[in-house]
Amino acid sequence: MSETTDEGLAAAARTAIGQCMGLAAGESCLVVTDEKRRAIGEALYGAALDVTDDAAIIRYPPGDQHGEEPPGSVAVAMREADVVLCPTTKSLSHTRARTRANEAGARVATLPGITEDVFTTGLDADYEAIAAACERIEQQVAGADTVRVTAPAGTDITIEPGDREWLTDTGIVHDPGGMSNLPAGETFVSPATGDGRVVVDGTMMPHGLLEGRTVEFIVEDGRVVEMGDEEIAAQLATAAEEVGDDAYNFAELGIGANTAVTELAGSVLLDEKAAGTVHLAIGDDAGIGGDTEAPVHLDGIVTEPTVYADGEEITLPER
Repeated sequence: MSETTDEGLAAAARTAIGQCMGLAAGESCLVVTDEKRRAIGEALYGAALDVTDDAAIIRYPPGDQHGEEPPGSVAVAMREADVVLCPTTKSLSHTRARTRANEAGARVATLPGITEDVFTTGLDADYEAIAAACERIEQQVAGADTVRVTAPAGTDITIEPGDREWLTDTGIVHDPGGMSNLPAGETFVSPATGDGRVVVDGTMMPHGLLEGRTVEFIVEDGRVVEMGDEEIAAQLATAAEEVGDDAYNFAELGIGANTAVTELAGSVLLDEKAAGTVHLAIGDDAGIGGDTEAPVHLDGIVTEPTVYADGEEITLPER
């Protein structure tokens, strides 16, 4: 991981504001953050002020879980800005606030659970090259009726995208209504359905890096029907009290494309972008091309995968 210094934070913030978001003089920029991510938020705010006088920063208390909506005043401010960056403890990626900001034309980058080390490591990258890698993956999987993922730890799952579109999270957010995670670098889809076994051997919340252990779950007809981890099962059960079976939705298949991420760090935000990995998610997919709304979105990273599109092995980028 990169050594975290004030200059390191400032350099990463300049990459985010300039190369990734393309903020221009005269545009408005809003940074949404919380006390735990204050240093990153202020670095982004400072970089924005170097470009435009119309910059603001909002802090609010961290939510209880990923996907929880921010306060109403924050949601309104997000809709009114040209560029929005959200370095927050809990993810705003899968919220209606983020979706509505995009619908209003805002360019949005979410940085859920970002740490200073992850920020400086993940933004120390050539995002034009990452975008090209994402597009190469998309060309290989777009249009496939089935995509199968296998891995040495035991994953063997087949998904059907149906009419769902494959999307790229390139980190380049220059068009109105665009959205990306930062750090970025993945090609992903919200499957119409899926069946099989997932064995996460990389990173999965709430555990972080799964050193010497795995998390296993079974998917049938696009729903998680068995969860082999008690803590995650309890989190899903809590979400199910609010939305029923939608909490168990098989939400995402993503393929990492960020070659700057040379080793897993225990941060889902960073690790799911690692080139040559796959991540699979449970819960909300309404913000990524699906139709299921849930107050939870849990990603698990699978290492050393082999991916087949309609039976043909695709070429994955290497770390």
